[in-house]
Amino acid sequence: MNALAATNRNFKLASRLLGLDSKLEKSLLIPFREIKVECTIPKDDGTLASFVGFRVQHDNARGPMKGGIRYHPEVDPDEVNALAQLMTWKTAVANIPYGGAKGGIGCNPGELSLSELERLTRVFTQKIHDLIGVHTDVPAPDMGTNAQTMAWILDEYSKFHGYSPAIVTGKPIDLGGSLGREAATGRGVLFATEALLSDYGLSISGQRFVIQGFGNVGSWAAQLIHEKGGKIIAVSDITGAIKNSEGLDIPSLLEHVKTNRGVKGFGNANAIGPDSVLVEDCDVLIPAALGGVINRENANEIKAKFIVEAANHPTDPEADEILSKKGVVIIPDIYANSGGVTVSYFEWVQNIQGFMWDEEKVNDELRTYMIQGYKNVKEMCKTHNCDLRMGAFTLGLNRVARATLLRGWEA
Repeated sequence: MNALAATNRNFKLASRLLGLDSKLEKSLLIPFREIKVECTIPKDDGTLASFVGFRVQHDNARGPMKGGIRYHPEVDPDEVNALAQLMTWKTAVANIPYGGAKGGIGCNPGELSLSELERLTRVFTQKIHDLIGVHTDVPAPDMGTNAQTMAWILDEYSKFHGYSPAIVTGKPIDLGGSLGREAATGRGVLFATEALLSDYGLSISGQRFVIQGFGNVGSWAAQLIHEKGGKIIAVSDITGAIKNSEGLDIPSLLEHVKTNRGVKGFGNANAIGPDSVLVEDCDVLIPAALGGVINRENANEIKAKFIVEAANHPTDPEADEILSKKGVVIIPDIYANSGGVTVSYFEWVQNIQGFMWDEEKVNDELRTYMIQGYKNVKEMCKTHNCDLRMGAFTLGLNRVARATLLRGWEA
């Protein structure tokens, strides 16, 4: 099941639990605006190349729309739609004053030089600058984009609108980026895991963890869990998978990954098949890579008691049903990985105030938001007698629906 179908399914189930009016339900599903633009740039060899850029702005009932921009050869409109919608519910669950958006350019960033990427980013910004804004739609980095991409967007946007650091988040620190932003999603995963475990009278210390995906989110989660005394017994990334039942030496692994661009060949561990990492015997499984990795083929073999979804949509709905019958508790992506967008919100707030926070304040505020978010999700679970995924979806959907009704959607 693709991301859009799964998101729509969860939306419909949550809508039924809340008893939403069918006309309101339909209105909440349809995106506010979809933008598609042609971006033609001169390449370094003098030839012209054309790319298609787009932005889906899903909902702005609770505030400006927020979401990443990805540079990827297969930027699929359906997926972007699903991710924009997911951002609407995610920002509502996190209780930050945003709606959802997502965008991208269909290109392979690996095949473009730095100056070509800069030209492409600037042309894209020129095409959409009057449709984004500090109080309209605030982009952020995603797959294939980074702090440098945001710096180019900020510069190009500012040529039209004056210096506007709050137009994008995930910026370099020197241009108004927030301290603590880089580790934010991984740190949010740590706080979400702590909140879940303490519900069961457990703590991070002494639990065995498996992390699938060792990019920004996976590596930060690993580092922070390791510091709290958690035992990480297996990790995998694009290069391969490794295991050590006694616990991996995470600081050494991070050094190894920096040098070798992947976990493959790490000394103090055994190589295992990349697919078997998900079914390793552990207490907490953290999928932090791609969507759809836990499906009906492997769900029966998963041995973890808890799954914390650091990736977007890692668990298929069919797998969800199998796992819930087995008694596996899943913290859903729209809550578990909301640390990133929460600290993006802090960055935006700091830019608007023109007053920057120190890193300790950023991390303390993030902890407060994540812990409160978990309590709110649990309350919805009690009210509607449902699992954490439906608890999060009903929480998010209810907040957006209430804001929509209060603003007067039929007028």
